[in-house]
Amino acid sequence: MDEETLERTYQENLEERIITYLSELKDISLEKAMDIYYHSMMAEKIHRGVEGIQYLDFKVLVEILCETEKELLT
Repeated sequence: MDEETLERTYQENLEERIITYLSELKDISLEKAMDIYYHSMMAEKIHRGVEGIQYLDFKVLVEILCETEKELLT
């Protein structure tokens, strides 16, 4: 497995954990959590690897998402 494949797999697993945790934390469906995540600026930052954000703990990332993009949660 090359580095690019490994990074892509890590990112996919991270996104899955973020969506699952967001769903549990906010008591919303996985579909709603997925919609929130993929419409967030955070998803774009993780995808682009901005400032190494993709290496933060998924729970921390969900907290940041909830604090910085509150409008998506309504």
